[in-house]
Amino acid sequence: MSRAVRALRGATTIDVDTADQVDERVGELLQEMLESNAIEHDDLVSIIFTSTPDIRSRFPATAARGLGLGDVPLLGAQEQDVEGAPESVIRVLVHFETELERHELHHIYLHYASNLRDDLQP
Repeated sequence: MSRAVRALRGATTIDVDTADQVDERVGELLQEMLESNAIEHDDLVSIIFTSTPDIRSRFPATAARGLGLGDVPLLGAQEQDVEGAPESVIRVLVHFETELERHELHHIYLHYASNLRDDLQP
């Protein structure tokens, strides 16, 4: 089986906009994404984070660097401010090398973000 670059989606929410809460929820999300898909540090290619405009206390990429991912290319962006869209959401797109097929990936949605993708629910 050959290795391919795959993209893995995930999202979480915060209850309060504090640096500690962003660190906690980003750490929880990344750990679950990596463990559920057997992703090792050296498998990582890059990680893109987006957050809703109401999250202002910390860049999600800063939280990732605190987890030892500082040597992985990290990028942050702000979600569009769409009327009626959920607030306090951090989304993640992880690019990594793997032998897994696309249909074998486990995308992870935690806390209130679990409502974002009902098609991925168990």
